Amino acid sequence: MLREMAAGCRFCMYCGETLGSAIDHHQPIAMNPARTFDWLNHLLACDFCNSHYKRDQYPVDAAGHCLLIDPTAEDPLDHLFLVLSLGKYRALTDKGAATIKVCGLDRPLLERGRQRAFQQVKYAVAAWDRGDDRAKSQAAWTLREQPHADVFHAMLRQADSPGAREIFDGDDVLIARLRRFKDS
Repeated sequence: MLREMAAGCRFCMYCGETLGSAIDHHQPIAMNPARTFDWLNHLLACDFCNSHYKRDQYPVDAAGHCLLIDPTAEDPLDHLFLVLSLGKYRALTDKGAATIKVCGLDRPLLERGRQRAFQQVKYAVAAWDRGDDRAKSQAAWTLREQPHADVFHAMLRQADSPGAREIFDGDDVLIARLRRFKDS
């Protein structure tokens, strides 16, 4: 079940880059032992995120509500804005800020990976738009299976934003392709 919830090739649900090989308890067992076997509390994570960043961290606000984005129940892009050209996340909410900090989403390696993914997605979307059925199928597979599915998701969302021309450096062809892909 966890593998079905993780994007593409079962990537980490925190960083989106590395293959998920560990089970993280979103709300740590030490904080709430009753959630030990609660499926909704289990996230597929890479060993690095699980052991070096998230660990047992679970920040809450003054009312006791969790300040970490739950990628199984919330769209992270409601809390985070991805600056595509830089591969950097900017927080839109307190949850976004806490998630960037706790999960280390501002690691230089992840930012470089998102920058590369941005370029790869542009090429794959162009191939999808120009191709026959076989080429479209191959491009769609590439988009689903590449690390950093968050980059593609952000591109689809930002193509419909009022500032799309600025975000995509005036590339109206790319914007139109993303919109067609989204509508297909």
